[in-house]
Amino acid sequence: MSLFTLALVAVIQGITEFLPVSSSGHLVLIPQMTGRADQGLVIDVSVHLGTLLAVILYFWRDVRGALLGLPRLAKGRADTKGARLALLLIVATIPAVLFGLALKLTGLDAAMRSVALIGWTMLIFGLVLYWADQTGGVDKQARDWSLRDAAIMGAWQALALIPGTSRSGITITAARHLGYAREDGAKLAMLMSIPVILASGVLLGAEVALAADAEAARNGALAAAMAFVAALAALSLMMRLLKSVSFTPYVIYRVVLGVVLLVIAYS
Repeated sequence: MSLFTLALVAVIQGITEFLPVSSSGHLVLIPQMTGRADQGLVIDVSVHLGTLLAVILYFWRDVRGALLGLPRLAKGRADTKGARLALLLIVATIPAVLFGLALKLTGLDAAMRSVALIGWTMLIFGLVLYWADQTGGVDKQARDWSLRDAAIMGAWQALALIPGTSRSGITITAARHLGYAREDGAKLAMLMSIPVILASGVLLGAEVALAADAEAARNGALAAAMAFVAALAALSLMMRLLKSVSFTPYVIYRVVLGVVLLVIAYS
């Protein structure tokens, strides 16, 4: 695989993973819209690893707290901030893991990689994000996250396994609908991405290990590094902008891209 293709996949994944515009949808579109060969599972997993490291670094204080809280949670005690966060993240992850396994076992995951589907999900869930962002309250903060809200956001997050939906977009939509302020909703969505990306990596890890050779490993490491840099930059920029800017610019991008893709798919 050429360096240009690796950089293209890595940068697109890095930028779109945490913006509410669907990274998986863009990755599916790269080979279909450019005529290049599909980047393959090794590269897909590698760039997701890069973005995982980026979000862990950005929210390291919260991640560290959750990790330190795991031993207490294992004893059935969620009486510290870290243990409670770990519990809430586990609850929020369960729906996506179950839905992902169902798609994998039925083979539906491979059947959903179409331009038409991505166009519709880009458009529809973009409009849903706009609705939630304009009508949602701003009275809740990240520290108010409850078991009920974690379960609801987790159920919405499961929909992100449909290409074009956007994992960050759908969880931010759920958070805004539940009344979380923009920056706090985005923070929860980013923290929720960590166990989901990790679970996805574990699920696909065996396939990658069997398929990878020395060249694939080198390409994967390079792609992961580039995705890490792009994701960290995009995440930092978005979190700063949310202090003064709504999600409308992302909605406009989604709607325009969705319409273009539908025109291409049905023409």
